[in-house]
Amino acid sequence: MSDGAPRLLDQLRGAIRTRHYSRRTEKAYVQWVVRFVRHHGMRHPRELGEREVTDFLSSLAVRERLSAGSQNQALAALLFLYRSVLGCDMPWLGGLVRASGPKRIPVFLTRDEVRAVISRLRGANHLVALLLYGAGLRILEALRLRVKDVDLRANQVFVRRGKGAKDRVTVLPAVAQTELKQQLDRARKLHEEDLQKGGGCVELPFALERKYPSASREWNWQWIFPAHRTYVDRATGEVRRHHLHESVLQRNVHTAALSAGITKRVSCHTFRHSFATHLLEDGHDIRTVQALLGHSDVRTTMIYTHVLNRGPAGVRSPADRIALA
Repeated sequence: MSDGAPRLLDQLRGAIRTRHYSRRTEKAYVQWVVRFVRHHGMRHPRELGEREVTDFLSSLAVRERLSAGSQNQALAALLFLYRSVLGCDMPWLGGLVRASGPKRIPVFLTRDEVRAVISRLRGANHLVALLLYGAGLRILEALRLRVKDVDLRANQVFVRRGKGAKDRVTVLPAVAQTELKQQLDRARKLHEEDLQKGGGCVELPFALERKYPSASREWNWQWIFPAHRTYVDRATGEVRRHHLHESVLQRNVHTAALSAGITKRVSCHTFRHSFATHLLEDGHDIRTVQALLGHSDVRTTMIYTHVLNRGPAGVRSPADRIALA
């Protein structure tokens, strides 16, 4: 596939971008297609069929021992390749059994543990973690916030194109107001410096760059958490600034949790789990929590009632009602 690889991958990228999939999805799908072709000796996917696809997916499970999520992502990439890029009608491909992973109860922190972790973070890391917990945001939802996405007067955060390309509105914690204003001041100063140097651009969604050529330099489109370095966009030649990379916060949260002596497996997503759990503890309706989290199905939100160990009937252990020696 030495000659055909660039053409095939370009077709794949084009089909993904036409459907407005995320950059992460594009990167993942391209990697899986490359791995699939290499697994079969660089043969073109048109030459491969059900047996080869099944063999590849089986190797991921048996030899590489990848998680069910990774196996299903590989299957989704191959489904997209054959149906949307190659235009092949392969009914057997949609009938392949998807791997099922274990149903895990989400890890959440107590309020004291949340305080202990966040208090050990500094600068932008502290504010982002505060938004993850206080607004129930996913890590990239927080890092991709633009100036226009926060309403300080109404205490609201607008999440644009969250998971599943859905928009939603969630609460902006009042405790984050002062720190957020300071972060906006720093971001604005940096943006003005970039403009003076001939930069100050950010990436815009979809075709807005063509529709509004000057929008990429406007303040309301800038990232609230800009990266420290700029880059030159290959397509436009513009000097741009991306948002902070998620790995920076992930490392700092991990270090803070260890420093706080917390033995639970803590990640940035743990703050979102804690947000949902604590809202339910405070008596908020599960439909309200569902809307704030952006879940399509309330059954996804229901898992947090299991975390509470109370269920609809408010079950209490019988051991709590007797004195044990």
